[in-house]
Amino acid sequence: MAAYIALLRAVNVMGTGKLPMSTLVRLCEDSGFEQVRTYIASGNAVFRSRLGERRIKAALEERLAAYAGRSIGVMVRTAEEMAAVLAANPFHRDAPEKTVAIFLDHPPPAGTVEAARGRRSEALALGEREIYVAYRDGIASTKLVIPAARTGTFRNMNTVAKLATMAGEI
Repeated sequence: MAAYIALLRAVNVMGTGKLPMSTLVRLCEDSGFEQVRTYIASGNAVFRSRLGERRIKAALEERLAAYAGRSIGVMVRTAEEMAAVLAANPFHRDAPEKTVAIFLDHPPPAGTVEAARGRRSEALALGEREIYVAYRDGIASTKLVIPAARTGTFRNMNTVAKLATMAGEI
């Protein structure tokens, strides 16, 4: 049984998509996942499952839609993949709270960096199924728009590190 991390998109962010983490735990357990734990209220779950990534994603998205009455995207990574995302961060010298991985279902398309608009001091790099961004002047004031990130969800490097640790412990 493998350890996985589910990253929910647009949950409990800026007052949208309210989902208590106790409900997320129940939805994960109803999906057959074991040793479910959540981390902060932005939609992060760590658990064990015999299912593969696509089946985990489908099961959780179905239960979330039934609960919320709308589609909620879910990105799934194994414990090993999350550790690799952390290790591959090309901006490790930047502040971890200002550096994010934008998680996608598929590899970022060619031209992702070039298509970004509104860039100031931000730095971008591509990962396997992630877009890394260092928001050197902070996230709150950015004007950066990354079209390829539209369906993804981001976590800062502090959260990525914590999720990788939690997944490694179960």
